[in-house]
Amino acid sequence: MQEVLRIEGGHELEGEVTISGSKNATVALIPAAVLANGPVTIVGVPDIADVENLAVILRLLNVDVVRTSRDHLIIDPQNMVNTDLLDDAVSKLRASYYFMGALLGKFGHVRMKMPGGCPLGERPIDLHLKGFEALGATCTEEEDGSYTIHADELVGAKIFLDISSVGATINIMMAAAYAKGRTTIKNAAREPEIIDVATLLNKMGARIRGAGTNVITIDGVNNLNGCFHEIIPDRIEAGTYIIIAAAMAKEMTINSIIPAHLDSLLAKLRDMGVDMEVDVDRVTIRHSDRLQGVDVTTMPYPGFATDLQQPLTALMTMAEGKSHIEDTIYADRFLHCKELKRMGADIEVLKGEANINGPTPLHGARVCATDLRCGASLVIAALMAEGVTEITNVYHIDRGYAEIDRKLTSLGAVVSRHFVE
Repeated sequence: MQEVLRIEGGHELEGEVTISGSKNATVALIPAAVLANGPVTIVGVPDIADVENLAVILRLLNVDVVRTSRDHLIIDPQNMVNTDLLDDAVSKLRASYYFMGALLGKFGHVRMKMPGGCPLGERPIDLHLKGFEALGATCTEEEDGSYTIHADELVGAKIFLDISSVGATINIMMAAAYAKGRTTIKNAAREPEIIDVATLLNKMGARIRGAGTNVITIDGVNNLNGCFHEIIPDRIEAGTYIIIAAAMAKEMTINSIIPAHLDSLLAKLRDMGVDMEVDVDRVTIRHSDRLQGVDVTTMPYPGFATDLQQPLTALMTMAEGKSHIEDTIYADRFLHCKELKRMGADIEVLKGEANINGPTPLHGARVCATDLRCGASLVIAALMAEGVTEITNVYHIDRGYAEIDRKLTSLGAVVSRHFVE
């Protein structure tokens, strides 16, 4: 038996939806909290599977973690023990690797198995390890595939990232928080989630400057305290619901967003002919009769987010003419196209790019969410399609979209969960 998300397509959507706290920020903020020597309260924590898996890892480290309300999480590392992280929970999400930087920074030692996550092709952690080595650590890959990272003392260094990796930037930033002297990260990633993590660490007493630019400096400190922090809204969830609105809404408002974080998506949707009104913390989408095909190339922030190319692909199937997507971040991030073709989409997939011909009517089918954002793409396609679509591997969707059933149902969608053979 397996759980499927069943969506009856063709229903016009209307109303308002409120965006949850950022998944990509949350999965870094939770490991960062263990650097403190007192309780850290994080507000806006989304109700997603990745948070539950991170809580399992925290408990393995003897960290007290409690949800005091739906979106409040209190993390108390005062009785923390630096245990080897070889549990299966580590393999359930890519972001477990943030414990490498956090534990190395706090204890000078970490052993953990290779992190998991979505199958998006080759995603090595070489940049993370090189950053740790530059700070004075030795990194060893064990025969069982785990990593042992050790430093008698971490010392600030000048680090240049060959690729502006979000994960490496955050991991090095956390490891350097307690390092002796100054660390400079050049060609640092600039994503809003990095600013959010730096903000948390600075509230704890860290000395980090330049987050959000391509040069970040960290002056090491001797102690980090507990604090209170509210997470930024999830720009990828926001983008997904904006695309849903562009596809199926009569009129729909997406609340609790930071529009500047979505500039690249909003610009492309305007090019497609989407009728929208952008306010300080919300965007309203109204029905558009005809959408036009566009070309999209994913780039590091502030360019078009790779996490939104899969959801946008579904919308492109209803646009007139030819649309083109090139993913310069993850060349293999096109598994969703095979599933969309099962629903009637006309898509040609090449290495690192895809051509979408439209408009093509979609029909319900049994499809598989091969990864988180593929799942989002299939949800959008299912809402657009004639008939009923069943999406398997629902756990991928639940990793990143809080209360998706409730939110869609409140907008007029017909969504349910079932167990099938």
